[in-house]
Amino acid sequence: MGLLGYTLRRLLHAVPLLLAVAVLNFVLIAAAPGDPVTALVGDFPAPPDYVAKVRLDYGLDQPMPVRLARYLGHLARGDLGYSFANRAPVASLVAERLGATLKLTGTALGVASLLGVALGLAAARRAGGLLDRAVRLGATAAYAMPEFWLGQLFILAFAVWLGWLPSQGDGPLRGAAPGWAGVIEGLRYLLLPATALALRYIALIARITRARAVEVLRAEFVLAARARGASEARILLDHVLRNAAPAVLTVIGYNAGFLLAGSALTETVFGWPGIGRLLFDSIAARDTPTMLAILLMVSATVVLANLVTDVLHRLLDRRVA
Repeated sequence: MGLLGYTLRRLLHAVPLLLAVAVLNFVLIAAAPGDPVTALVGDFPAPPDYVAKVRLDYGLDQPMPVRLARYLGHLARGDLGYSFANRAPVASLVAERLGATLKLTGTALGVASLLGVALGLAAARRAGGLLDRAVRLGATAAYAMPEFWLGQLFILAFAVWLGWLPSQGDGPLRGAAPGWAGVIEGLRYLLLPATALALRYIALIARITRARAVEVLRAEFVLAARARGASEARILLDHVLRNAAPAVLTVIGYNAGFLLAGSALTETVFGWPGIGRLLFDSIAARDTPTMLAILLMVSATVVLANLVTDVLHRLLDRRVA
């Protein structure tokens, strides 16, 4: 019951946190300058009766506390609302875009985890050497580069100047080809945005892995393993990586949710049809229900990623209470 009780306690803590996030998101968006009715009616002059009818139809004529209570009631029933700009249920809009975002962020997180851990271990094994200095310098530079700026550089270099890769979308307009040809074509569209999104997290994971691995390599049990004749590969995998895993896993898990939030600008730069691009368009159109749904989903993803990370950390280290 130790692990189960720990998981249940964390779940109970997550419920009021998500409720507070939902309320805060609603209040901040409702208090922001601008009127959603302007986006609904348009810029042309409209009769006051028509504007009043639009307010009444979308419930915008009520004061903020009433609208907040109505929003929380719909949210408790699983109703995310109706999109002003797209004239469609928000749940269906998010469901249509979620697959593209998961493909982009899942690829970026997987690549970042594998390359970051590999680079961190390689740098730690030759701490102070040329490879170590190169990894640390590259990680510092990559971590300092914003994803949207890096994405624009990738488009200029690989799409405009060299013409090697497409710059926009997640596939050709004519549709994907059957078989492996379609898979390869999809990877060509995925390569640039996934790389731009992953590079910062590769740098972060590499730095954390390197720092923890250097610390473990100086431990006495590693010296004893070398004295027993253990190979460097076995030392790195069985001793260093195992002891560095909790810290590395914590960094990967805590950044998994933020990766989803950070994909909005990357999707916008590359025209990737995910929920990040939907959020950007919703902000421009003052589409409050869609903004609230996406922000709540991102917050829930961060909370869930932290919960899974803490549970895995507890499995790896029983000292966690």
